[in-house]
Amino acid sequence: MNAMDRILRANQLSRGFPLREGDILSPGSRSAITCLGDSCRWPKAVDGFVYVPYIMSTLYDDMDRITIETGMLDISSSTCVKFVPRTHQANFLNIQPRYGCWSYLGMTGGSQTVSLQSPGCMWSGVASHELMHALGFVHEQSRSDRDRYVSILWENIIENQRHNFRKYETNNLNTAYDYSSVMHYGRYAFSEDGGPTIIPKPDPYIPIGQRDGPSILDIHKINILYNCGGLV
Repeated sequence: MNAMDRILRANQLSRGFPLREGDILSPGSRSAITCLGDSCRWPKAVDGFVYVPYIMSTLYDDMDRITIETGMLDISSSTCVKFVPRTHQANFLNIQPRYGCWSYLGMTGGSQTVSLQSPGCMWSGVASHELMHALGFVHEQSRSDRDRYVSILWENIIENQRHNFRKYETNNLNTAYDYSSVMHYGRYAFSEDGGPTIIPKPDPYIPIGQRDGPSILDIHKINILYNCGGLV
């Protein structure tokens, strides 16, 4: 079970939040889930690093906090993005054990909820997945060029969930398609009858998605989007 499979399982009881693609919450000020250019990137500090302030609910126990902090470290250890406890910053992530696992896309301003329910979302790969949404990344199979790399089996998808497989004019950052991205749907995402909904091509047996944390290409894309250069 990869990160997205765990997220979808946790979100089966998400209490009616209007989630797009299974785990992205859209603010009223943004009509689409695209995050192009500088529209929702977190700003760089004068030293070149990108500091993302956060607060974390006191409802989490020590193991929960370690899991979430591991998800942060898996990103920050190889990029110029650093998650830092909030002091006085106006824009920050508010990490809470709400219903399910979900995030807004990119920086939205003010207190910005990232929901990581315990225990349903307590895997470091799930934390990294939602934090990458907060940094501005959509799911890998939403890329505008995805049809060159995967086939979507529309007939196997729950009818009222087919909208979750739309393509978007995303910024692909001139990178290769990443079957191993922590942001990739699993093979059976939103399946109606247990059949596959996504098949890689040309080799249908390529594994897709994983649960361990950001892939090498995920890290590479963060470094490109945030112009990390020689800071990592």
